[in-house]
Amino acid sequence: MPSEDVFVPYGPTHWAALGVCALGAVVVVGLGRRLRGARGEVLFSRVFAAVLAGYAMAMLVYRWLPENFDVHISLPVHLSDLAWMVAVVALWTRAHWAFALTYYWGLTLNTQAMLTPALDSPDFPHIDFIDLWVQHILVLWAALYVTWGRGDRVHWHSCRLALAVTVAWAVVMFGLNSRLGTNYGFLNGKPDNPSILDLFGPWPWYLLVEFLIVTAAWALITWPWTARRPGRARTRIDAAGRDGAGAGH
Repeated sequence: MPSEDVFVPYGPTHWAALGVCALGAVVVVGLGRRLRGARGEVLFSRVFAAVLAGYAMAMLVYRWLPENFDVHISLPVHLSDLAWMVAVVALWTRAHWAFALTYYWGLTLNTQAMLTPALDSPDFPHIDFIDLWVQHILVLWAALYVTWGRGDRVHWHSCRLALAVTVAWAVVMFGLNSRLGTNYGFLNGKPDNPSILDLFGPWPWYLLVEFLIVTAAWALITWPWTARRPGRARTRIDAAGRDGAGAGH
C-alpha cells in the first residue's frame, strides 16, 4: 500500500485538481467571451501570458538549481514545455501558428497528462505536484480561452502544421534521448510506472499507435470548425440569390 503522502491517481488531490481546472475553465471562457472585441481583451490576454510565462520560468529556474538538476527531467524539452511556450506566444501575439499548436497540444496531449498523470512523487503540497498541475491547468485554460473565449479558429492547415511540428519534435527528441540516455516523451521506452502506453503494444509499435490516435483525435476536433463554413457560405449565396430574384421582380 502506498503511503498517504504519495500522489495516487484519482485520489482526493487528483479530483480536487480536476475540479479546480473545470471551475477555472468556465471562468476564463466566460470572461473571454465577455471581453471579445473590447479594449480589455488584449490586456487580459497579455496578463494571462505573463502569468503563465512567469510561473513556468520560475519552475525552470528551480529545476536548474544545482541541488535539483537532473538531466532526465530538467531540460525544457518536454512537449509540455513547448506547450506553455507556444501558449504564451498565442496569448501575447495572436499568431495563428502558436494558436494552432496551443489548441491541439493543450486540448489533447496536455489534458491526457492530467487525466493519466505519470507522477511518482509526494502528494500536495509538494513542489512536484504543484509544478505538474499548475502548468498543465494554465495551458489548458489558455487553449480554452483563445478558442471559445477569444474566438480564434483552426482549419485543416492548422491540423497538418501541428502534426508536422509534433513529428519533428519526436524525431529530434529520439536522437537527443539516444545520445543522453534520457527518455523525454517516452519515445525511447515506456515509463516505469503503469500507463496508458501499456495498452498500445511494445516499443516501437506503441509510437505508431500513438501517432494514429493523435491524428484521428486532431482530425476530429478540427472537423466541427471546418464543417460550419460551407453552410454559412451557402446561406449567404442563397440569401444573395433571393435578393437578386426579388430585385428582378
